[in-house]
Amino acid sequence: MVILQERKIVDRLEFNMSVPTPYCFMRRFLKAAGSDKKLELLSFFLIELSLVDYKMLKFQPSMLAAAAIYTAQCTLNGCMSWNKCCELHTKYSEEQLMDCSTMMVELHQGAARGKLTGVHRKYSTFKYGCAAKSEPAAFLLDARRA
Repeated sequence: MVILQERKIVDRLEFNMSVPTPYCFMRRFLKAAGSDKKLELLSFFLIELSLVDYKMLKFQPSMLAAAAIYTAQCTLNGCMSWNKCCELHTKYSEEQLMDCSTMMVELHQGAARGKLTGVHRKYSTFKYGCAAKSEPAAFLLDARRA
């Protein structure tokens, strides 16, 4: 009975209730990271790769968004970089992101091969900053094994 009343209220207020996706978190996290267009495009490329891979379903949408930004930062900077501001806004430490991030690196490495290459083709165009052509942050894989 209470749930029916809540639904009537939500409908009356014209609220649009849905499950949060990584995109809900991306804009806020990118702002906290002080992103530029390059970081933004690479982060969205990594998110889109993750959304079509079954293994990535085990991660929360906020984790996927934070890990995509972290992985993109590592890719662009050539070193591990996650500052306190990013940690504060995402609520994830560098250590917590490592598993998801290394899986994203593996997806990035194999993005041009396999059955699902649409995301790679999309982000290989100038419209998307050729983000897919950036060199994956393979050093993260080594850090994970260490």
